[in-house]
Amino acid sequence: MPVPDAGPMIPLLEGIRILELSAVVMGPFAGQVLADLGAEVLKVEPLEGDVARSSRPQAAGMGALYVNNNRNKRTIALDLKSASGRAVLERLIRRSDVLLHNMRADAAERLGLGFEAVAAINPRIIHCAAIGFGQRGRYRGRPAFDDVIQAASGLAGMAQYHGDEPRFVPTILADKVGALYAVYGILAALVAHGRGREQAIRVEVPMFEALASFLLNEHLAEASFEESGKVGYARVLSRDRRPYRTRDGWIAVLPYTVEQWRRFLVEVERSDVLAQPWFEQADGRHRHIDYLYGVIAAVLPRRDTASWLETLSQLDIPCSQVNRPEDLLRDPHLQEVGFFAVGARYPKEIKRMLPQPVLFDGIAPKDDTPPPPLGADTLDVLRGCGYSGQEIEDLMARHVVHGASAS
Repeated sequence: MPVPDAGPMIPLLEGIRILELSAVVMGPFAGQVLADLGAEVLKVEPLEGDVARSSRPQAAGMGALYVNNNRNKRTIALDLKSASGRAVLERLIRRSDVLLHNMRADAAERLGLGFEAVAAINPRIIHCAAIGFGQRGRYRGRPAFDDVIQAASGLAGMAQYHGDEPRFVPTILADKVGALYAVYGILAALVAHGRGREQAIRVEVPMFEALASFLLNEHLAEASFEESGKVGYARVLSRDRRPYRTRDGWIAVLPYTVEQWRRFLVEVERSDVLAQPWFEQADGRHRHIDYLYGVIAAVLPRRDTASWLETLSQLDIPCSQVNRPEDLLRDPHLQEVGFFAVGARYPKEIKRMLPQPVLFDGIAPKDDTPPPPLGADTLDVLRGCGYSGQEIEDLMARHVVHGASAS
């Protein structure tokens, strides 16, 4: 498959209008993925803007967190607490296919953004609420941020299996997992509409349930079959499943199939392990996984990282050096695929952008558009909704909207 220009917008969802009322990461990341796929995403921001705009570090008047979650969108700055602002929003809802928000349910209801209120305006709307906890349970309405969801879902507590204190994964995983669940929920609803469904569709994406499902995929284990069954996937929970120290650094190595284990054990002169009666069967290796990982840990310090990577690659055993995030900036593979390339439209202050990583052959990409300044599209959007120049000037004068001069 040919490698397209880095960071392309893929026009698969052209003609789909998405109204995004969200901030920080979960909703904006979902909206960006849909925008990367060609949807027309209009981001509605408060007059002061998405709080991520002021995050640090900053360049070109925008925080990095905003830059990395809001490309290929248009934006309108609107006061939703005013009657005039809600009237503008109503017009936007009427002309949209999807409404996406990540507000708490009660806040959305107060602003007239609950499912019933939105469906009354647009009976064919897809309404996606990316929230903290599902509305059918007792936790509904609780405030939720990534750290809270990592704790509630069991993710932070995974370290306790190794006798360590609970800890957060050092990335906002709950937000990003929830965002991807929202994307597939919206896409599925769009398919349903494309096949003739005319009614509005409610899509609810609770972060807690999403991350719990994500985590328990392998860790539900014996509890899948027994009421009191043990939770936890043994191979993943092994203390020796970790990066291994070499003579001069660290690597990850994972013999998985019996053939890979055999090649590795021959290489490190541990044929005694091959002779064990449990070795040939997957269940036997599973039951002795701590022992096998201990063999790896014991032998890797004998050689340098580069030597191990060359040997393991020749043996076709999965392996990698251990990178830090800053190492990715110089990774040769990422350079070859144009991973960090910036589109021609971007301001010079932005040196790197993250790509839409899914490639589609046979679809001609279009140029990315950079994350927009606050209210950059306010005037065009209002004109598209039927507002006259005088009406727009009035909305601006009363601080209902923010944008450039309407004259």
